[in-house]
Amino acid sequence: MIFCDTSMLAKYYVPEKESIGVQEHFSREDQVMLSGLARVELMSVFHRRLREKKWNRKEFSDVVQQFTHDDVNGYWIWLPLEEGILEQATKTFATLSQDIFLRGSDCLHLVTAMHHHFSEIYTYDRHQSQAANAFGMVPVAL
Repeated sequence: MIFCDTSMLAKYYVPEKESIGVQEHFSREDQVMLSGLARVELMSVFHRRLREKKWNRKEFSDVVQQFTHDDVNGYWIWLPLEEGILEQATKTFATLSQDIFLRGSDCLHLVTAMHHHFSEIYTYDRHQSQAANAFGMVPVAL
């Protein structure tokens, strides 16, 4: 069982040099857990590729269909953004070192992982990886 963020999940669907390693690793996991926020962020990644003409409409539709199929079949476990997670993420910025670059969405991923007792977060996001240490978490890239 692992917890990953959108940057890791995107590599499962978007062909990049790390994609095969991500696909192979995910296939060996019994559960891949993510913040519910990753659903929206992933669709944003897909749409950006369409908007930037890296995918045509058929490629976009095909990957959306594949993601929907995987989602409906329970391949991904979505952890809800409960009120306690939102509250903790909000409070995090009040005590976070001024030297740490952390976006709101990355904070939600990290706090969700912590809330569910994960000590690692699978991510390819450079800023989130650096901030993970402030949360006592270990960032993992495949």
